Amino acid sequence: MSSVHDAASEGPEAQDEPVRYDKRGTVATVTMNRPEYRNAQNSAMTYALDQAFYRAADDDEVKAVILAGAGKHFSAGHDIGTPERDAHLPFDRRAGLWWDHSDKEGAESRFARESEVYLGMCRRWRELPKPVIASVQGACVAGGLMLAWVCDLIVAADDAFFADPVVRMGIPGVEYFAHPWVMPPRVAKEFLYTGDRMSARRAYEVGMVNRVVPRAELADSTQELALRIAQMPRMGLALTKRAVNQAEDLQGLHSGMDSVFGLHHLAHAHNAETAPDPLGGMDIGAMKKEGGS
Repeated sequence: MSSVHDAASEGPEAQDEPVRYDKRGTVATVTMNRPEYRNAQNSAMTYALDQAFYRAADDDEVKAVILAGAGKHFSAGHDIGTPERDAHLPFDRRAGLWWDHSDKEGAESRFARESEVYLGMCRRWRELPKPVIASVQGACVAGGLMLAWVCDLIVAADDAFFADPVVRMGIPGVEYFAHPWVMPPRVAKEFLYTGDRMSARRAYEVGMVNRVVPRAELADSTQELALRIAQMPRMGLALTKRAVNQAEDLQGLHSGMDSVFGLHHLAHAHNAETAPDPLGGMDIGAMKKEGGS
């Protein structure tokens, strides 16, 4: 049910594909392609991203990968209200062994789906044995953070902003809970407690992004960095990536995510009992109103 469009053979149908794939020499660019919805991630997009990352991993010519978002924004997060929201539909699962969520109810359904499409996929993408660079402009919010954080490097436009406002839903952060590892713990607490936007410059100051560049230079700057990295030996890059990822895991990243994923689903269950739905009755409009944006 998912599809990836090859930009090399672009036609009118390309505008309908949730993900575009483009290869220029040794660099593959994977682009989220729902700009009319600020690249909100429905399952069709997520599985198409999975397909695109597999494609880049399998191509021996590709030495580095760029993850980008079409339009004004990188990603406004998980799809909680567009016309193509498809959380109830089944997809071919590859990120884990949990059962199909679509014919289950309650925690059986939500835990299975989020174990696969959120935590499971993000963990696997983090282990792609080639460097991945996020090219971020505009909104990088909630589920958008998860996609940026699985990347090895982040190049941000000067108009980029970062936020995880899901505490407004009574939920302790997004499913891929990397907050205390991508920024200092006290900064992470403020980031979550307030739900406020963090500017690209502040994200650079706390070490969450590698570079901040003018918006007009974002694509070229990211491509230039990717090409420079792609000059390194493939095996050397793969082993170096594994070395740093292992160091993060030894600092508690993997087990910490497991524990917070459980808290995340406790929050969903609490909402389901005390509020109109597992999201605490919050929709896109309510989130914008609460956030003042």
